Amino acid sequence: MAFVRACGLSELEEDTPKRVELDGTPVSVVKTEGEVFAIHDICSHANVSLSEGEVEDCQIECWLHGSAFDLRTGKPSGLPATRPVPVYPVKIEGDDVLVSLTQES
Repeated sequence: MAFVRACGLSELEEDTPKRVELDGTPVSVVKTEGEVFAIHDICSHANVSLSEGEVEDCQIECWLHGSAFDLRTGKPSGLPATRPVPVYPVKIEGDDVLVSLTQES
């Protein structure tokens, strides 16, 4: 599994998504509850950036219609979204946040 550097751990603020592009793929990197997650940055319902939404209870909320996606699984917790978004494996090496575009789910 190939990992690429997404950002520095020191660049992440708790519960504040950071949008990055990895090989042309938009990814939202989020530090919350002592972990770092990477999730596809485009809402499965309305083609908008999830990184512009809020993070709470290990979920990221789409700012446009309010659907929230679990950062661990990508599954939506309520309407209007019904399809999950991809989540990606993350590992930390020193201050580097590394992400693999191989999907976990």
